[in-house]
Order: sequence, then C-alpha cells, then structure tokens
Amino acid sequence: MEPQSMKMDLAGRELRISVSPISTYANGSAVVSLGDTVIMANATMSEKGKEGADFFPMTVDYEENFYAAGKIKGSRFIKREGRPSENAILTSRLIDRPIRPLFPKGTINEVQLICSVLSADQEVDPGVTAMNAASVALLLSGAPFAGPIGAVRMGYLNEKLVVNPTYKECEEGKMSLIVAGTIDAITMVEAEMKEVTEEIILEAMEMAHKYIKEICEFQIKFAKQFNVKKIEADILKPSDEAVKAVNAVISEDALAVTGKTKKEVKEKIHEMEAKILEKYAKEIEDEVFSEGELKEVLNNMLEKKMRKNILEKEERLDGRKLDEIRPITIIPDPLPRTHGSAIFQRGETMALTITTLGGPGDAQIIDTMVEDITKRYFHHYHFPPFATGDIKMLRGPGRREIGHGDLAERALVPMLPTKEEFPYTMWLVSEIIRCNGSSSMASVCGSTLSLMCAGVPIKKPVAGIAMGLVTDTESKSYKILTDIQGMEDFAGDMDFKVAGTVDGITALQMDIKIKGLSIKVMKEAMEKAKQARLAILEKMIEVVPEPRKHLSKYAPLIMSLQIDPEMIRIVIGKGGETIQGITKECEVEMDISDEGLVTITAPDQEKGNKALEWVKRITYVPEVGETFEGKVTRILEFGAFVEFLPGKEGLVHISELSKERVGRVEDVVKIGDTIKVKLMKIDEQGRYNLSHKAVMSASPKPPTAGHNAASPGDKGSGTLRKV
Repeated sequence: MEPQSMKMDLAGRELRISVSPISTYANGSAVVSLGDTVIMANATMSEKGKEGADFFPMTVDYEENFYAAGKIKGSRFIKREGRPSENAILTSRLIDRPIRPLFPKGTINEVQLICSVLSADQEVDPGVTAMNAASVALLLSGAPFAGPIGAVRMGYLNEKLVVNPTYKECEEGKMSLIVAGTIDAITMVEAEMKEVTEEIILEAMEMAHKYIKEICEFQIKFAKQFNVKKIEADILKPSDEAVKAVNAVISEDALAVTGKTKKEVKEKIHEMEAKILEKYAKEIEDEVFSEGELKEVLNNMLEKKMRKNILEKEERLDGRKLDEIRPITIIPDPLPRTHGSAIFQRGETMALTITTLGGPGDAQIIDTMVEDITKRYFHHYHFPPFATGDIKMLRGPGRREIGHGDLAERALVPMLPTKEEFPYTMWLVSEIIRCNGSSSMASVCGSTLSLMCAGVPIKKPVAGIAMGLVTDTESKSYKILTDIQGMEDFAGDMDFKVAGTVDGITALQMDIKIKGLSIKVMKEAMEKAKQARLAILEKMIEVVPEPRKHLSKYAPLIMSLQIDPEMIRIVIGKGGETIQGITKECEVEMDISDEGLVTITAPDQEKGNKALEWVKRITYVPEVGETFEGKVTRILEFGAFVEFLPGKEGLVHISELSKERVGRVEDVVKIGDTIKVKLMKIDEQGRYNLSHKAVMSASPKPPTAGHNAASPGDKGSGTLRKV
C-alpha cells in the first residue's frame, strides 16, 4: 500500500508530511509543508564510520531557493547560487543544534542533512518548518537518532503569546523565540526580544513544548507507515586496555586538576600526558595504543572528575563558587583613531570591540529570498587562532563566527537609537584577543561599551552572561554554573547564553548536550543569569556611565535637510548630474529618501556646510516680490533671460530692463553680466517674469545661501547631526 500523506492543525495552519510525488535516493526523504511553504529534507548516513574521525561528522545545509518566493536572485551578471547567505548559515546551525546531541556519543558515521525551500509563502519564516522536516527525514533514514524533535516559533504581540507568528507579527511584537525539543524536554532555544521578562519567556517555552509534543507524535505516527532499515552507529571509543593503562599511571587524586588560569591547568594536564606517553612509548611504537587514544582516555577521566567535584563538592576548576563571576576589567577608548572602542575582559576572555560610524549610504543591503533588507547596524565577530594559542590557516568567517556575531548583534538592536535620532550606519567588530569561554557574551558587553564610547545614544546598556549545567542522570542531581569557562563548556551539559538590560532580555541562545531540560531547571538558570547580568551591568556603568556627549573628531559629520519631495528630481539632476557634481566638488556623500530627507555625510564641517548650502540654493522656492542677483544667460530681441537661482531662469522683458526706453537689449546687458532683478510674477506655466527696472533705485535685500534674498528656513532646514 502506498504511504499516505498526513496533516495536522498547527495553530491555525496546516502542517503536512508526505514522501511523494518527490522522491530521492537519500536514506530518508520527506516533504513537509506549512501553509504554502514547502520544504524538502533529505538525510543520508554512511554505513561505516569515517576513517580517522575524532568527532561526529554531521553536516547540515539549509538551501534558500529564490524561485521558492518567485524571485530572481543576484546582480545583473551573476544569477547562479553562490556561497550560502548568513541567514542560510544561521538556519543550518538552528537545525544542527537540537539534532546533534540525539546521536550516540562517539558516532563517527558521516551524516548529511539538506533542507531545501521549494515554496515560501512569504508570511512565515521557513526555517522552523525545515527543522521539523529534517527530523522526519532522519526518522525515515534509519539513523540512530533519538528523536523526533519538533520546533515552534513563538511571538509576543499586544501582551499575548502568538504561535507561529508571521514576519509582520515578529516585527511589530516584542519577541521572536524558536523552541525545539523532544516529547520529553526542550533541547534548544534561540530568541531575539525587546526587553521581555523571564516570566513571559518561560510561559512561552511551556506553551511551545505543548505544540512540540504534538508535532513529535505526528511524526512518529507518519513514520510507522514505513519499514525503516536501521543503520548501526560506529562508535569511536578507547579500548578497555587503554583505559586500564592510563588508570595504572594516573591516580584519582591527580585528576583533581585546578588552576586560576587556562595555562596553569594546561601545564598540569601536559605533565600527566607526558608521563603516560613516556610510560607507554614502546606500546605506542608497536601500535598497541595510539598517542591520541591515550590522551582521549585521560581527557575523559579529567572531565568526569571535574563534573564529580562540581556535583558532590561544588568545586569548580578555578576555585570559584557556582554563582561567582570571574573578575571583570573594562578599558574604555584604548584606540586613538577609531570612532569608538572598548576592551571588556572577564577572567581570561578578552574582547576588543570597535565602532565605526558611516553615513546612510554605508548601510548593508541584503538580498534575501523574501525581500531585500537594509541594515544600518551590523556586528562582526572575529576569532583568530592566537586567541586560544593555536596555529591555523586564516580563512573567512566560519559558521561559528557568523553565529556568535549574529547573537551579539541581536542583543543590541532593540537598544539602538532610531534613524531619525541618529542617522549613522554603525559597524561593530569584536576582536577576541584571548578566550577561555563565553567570548560571545564578552562581545555583547564590549559592543555596549564601544557604542557608548563612540557617543551613540543607545537607550540602555546591554550585558550578557553564559550559564552552564552539570547533571547526573542516575541521581537526577544537577548544578547550575554562572559564567562558564572553556572546559566547563566542553564537559558540561548546557550552554545557555542570556543578554539583556536591567529591565528584560534582548537575546537568548541555549544548547543542550543531554536529551533535554525541564522548565524547572530553565527557570532556575534564568534567575541566576539575571542576577549575574545585573551585577555585570553595574560594573560597566561604573566605568562608562552614559554615552559620550560628543562623537570622535575622526567620525564623519552628518547633516540633514528636509525638502519637498517634488524637489528630489532637481537635486538629482538629469542622469544624476547635479548630485554627482555636489558630491565630487564638496567631497561628501549624499542620500535622499523618498520622503525628501537629504542626508549629507562629510569629512568635516566646512565641506558639509558647502554641500548643504548648495542643496538649499537649488531647492529654494522663490516668492513674488523677492530680489536677486542673477547672471544673463541668453539674449533675444524681446528681452534677456537671467539665471537668478541655480537652475532657475526668468525673463526680463525689454521693457523691464531700464526706466528709459530701450531700443536693443544689447545696449543694456550682455551675456555673462550680473544684474539685480525682482520677481514680478510666476505665470500658470511656472515661468518667472523678472524686472531689472524695479530695483534700479533700490538695493536688494542681502541674499541668503549665496543667491536667494529670503531665508530658506521655512522651506527646508539644515541640521548638523554631529553632537
């Protein structure tokens, strides 16, 4: 019998799973749709482990297909797919994170998940549907996957929680929270928020898990139609002989390694490694054991001992209490020529964050599957190999760097001033100088300090903290750790990053390495994270209490002028001739909004004022009765044409050239002459009638902005935005 497609109601939208009419040669394949959004997920797993692998070789790719939204991608010249967009990379990470822990520890079989967007309804983000599709594909593949997982996005609009919010509801609301989990527990959380309280977040998680259970049960019911062939996992683990060998050299007491610094701990571990390798040099040569195998055994023993000390004695690697934050050092303005900079150091982890300000034209335009987005604030996270004392090839940003940069960016976005308040484009770069855990949260703190040092009027400071967890499945005991360092992250069961202000959370990211986490534990972790966040904010405010009152002298000036939208074409000129002339001569950048806001970005005040006055002149609307100094541009038998404002000509009739009778126009003026004129009339066709005779006995009013006599203040005002 042909397998049937199935559907369920998910908060008012139809969630459907099928395996036809599309089919592939992958071990597991499924087509999952939510409304008009359709995702094809394919899961393939090798039958044998990857030779030489010392980690789980799973790759996840989320493919944005622009055809899914009826859109043609790219520039005029390149239409093919290029490297994945940042959104595609972030979504790939979202799919990977809740799935990876559900494979047996030590699996070395290659697993590849590809989720392709075939249709996008442009109302709801396809990423969450892709997470559910990936889970179905894995269930059908026979992979040793302890799933399924379900995923739901939660919003918060008009003081109410919204399941599966649309793009618009996420933008207008206060929260976009993605929750993934199994039937039993939550395994991953990712969120961006506008100062949402812990109570609302926990309520959203509880509601999300109810839907996650339904989605998981729905997947299980669908998978029961198939006779799935199971694939056994190849598990990489040290031999019993290697374990006995290491135990014979290293005592239980010696495993209780402690040290205030990463270097101190590493030196003690290296001493033990050297002792083991010296003892079994012949066995290594005879290939009874490998060097890596013995080191892996020692590492596992050290991790177990560290976890035991935390659970039974509440003793951490560096001697801190469970809720103790490492010492914090803050150095404002360490760099002399940047627009803003700050060093934030917590323990050994040090982030140097630099702010660079630019004009509106420096904003980043992102071509997405749904729409083009313009970003005026973007944060880049840079993690060089020397940060951990390693030697590696320098390449472009990896998925981890993109993910950490995005998290720090989301944490600050709700606290940024509006474009009207602060029209600058803001580019932040966090250089991780040293790292012993929690570098992404150091970037959040460094970003806040750097922005304030740059004079950006952020609404409130934002701080971040990384929480950890150590559990014992047998006794069901657990300990929550505040401000985890490197080994606590690698050997622990949770990495829970929380960023926010004194009033609420702005960004959240949680990854669980065990099979799930209860709401009770999450509530406790969030409360401890709040206490730590507030303590860090106090330290930050002590050093940099508020944004600087003035921008750096090296930052560009931004001046703005509101003009009538009908005047935009005049400022641009034919083929862009006018605006190009202004920018070239004044050495500035100019941007004009559809509403008529002209923004000038200048290297100094003199050049900015020159450009501003130029725009004022060409957009000034003359009024009847005003007097001007103009230049004769053309002479005809019946009069002379005079340019009395840039781009504006009027006719001085021969009868208006003099109080005396004029026989020939050339008897009074020649081309290029400068004469005083008065605007007598603007006819129905918008033509200007001028008179030289009317001002011959009177001096014109002193002109404003070089040409016009009347002040243009009522027609458009210029504002210097550098404070």
